[in-house]
Amino acid sequence: MKIFVVGSLNMDLVIKAPYMPENGVTMHGEGFMTNPGGKGANQAAAIGKLGGEVYMVGCVGDAFGDELTATLGSYGVHTDFVEKIHGVSSGIAVIVVVDGDNRIILDAGANGKVTEALIDRALAHAEAGDYLVTQLEIAQDMVAYALKRAKEKGMVTVLNPAPAAKVSDEILANCDYFIPNQSEAEFYTGIYPTDEESAKRCAERLGAVGVGNIVVTLGADGSASVCDGVYRKVNSFPADAIDTTAAGDTYVGALVTKLAEGAEMEAAMTFASKASSITVTRRGAQQAIPYRNEVDEK
Repeated sequence: MKIFVVGSLNMDLVIKAPYMPENGVTMHGEGFMTNPGGKGANQAAAIGKLGGEVYMVGCVGDAFGDELTATLGSYGVHTDFVEKIHGVSSGIAVIVVVDGDNRIILDAGANGKVTEALIDRALAHAEAGDYLVTQLEIAQDMVAYALKRAKEKGMVTVLNPAPAAKVSDEILANCDYFIPNQSEAEFYTGIYPTDEESAKRCAERLGAVGVGNIVVTLGADGSASVCDGVYRKVNSFPADAIDTTAAGDTYVGALVTKLAEGAEMEAAMTFASKASSITVTRRGAQQAIPYRNEVDEK
């Protein structure tokens, strides 16, 4: 199965700090690095590094554009549908890492230039049963269009609703798989899932507007899913976390990779948990994501 990722490409500007400074305070950090990122590109990179046939659909700008595209290509991602837009910067994410957790400030840049024509050009190469994955770092009307077109073609649709934002019922109704973290799940349902009962209530709320399957990442507690009414829980794998930047994107990419291979949900969740447990032990975004052999050997 082919996997099409419609979403953002960013250059991450990362620095470690001992704490978040107060207003007006200048402080010393360390370990500055630039690292290709963006939720869409991260998920595409994860799929590529884990062995999936993946196509990135998005836009880059003058600054960092060639580097972002080339990096994805080095991970096995097809970049035929990454357009370069002149006169605008690529998306930028300024990331401050404190005690292994991150705070992120985004400038959408070229990510705001994704068009229906670009999506149509990419999905002309898709077939029924292929997967479409998207997030909320590009314009919502483009997210809605991509999901709608994918459903019309009989594709399996996946929405990672991050960063959390109010979305239309049409977007939710066109999602086969809805993959939030706990805070995002609470944003959309008013319920913070911690156990089987609360996870099922989240799924019921989303099911009322057409979402068939929900998978919630629970951080150190692993992940839980309610798919076709069946609850599943998979524990996390022990890890000495130093940077959580791409952990959620790794999980999404790994889960979709296994589902596209025909794996059952619990096996896919276990594989995704293994992959993300490796990512958090490394600094950065795409470069922190493991390759397939690393996950299989864990």
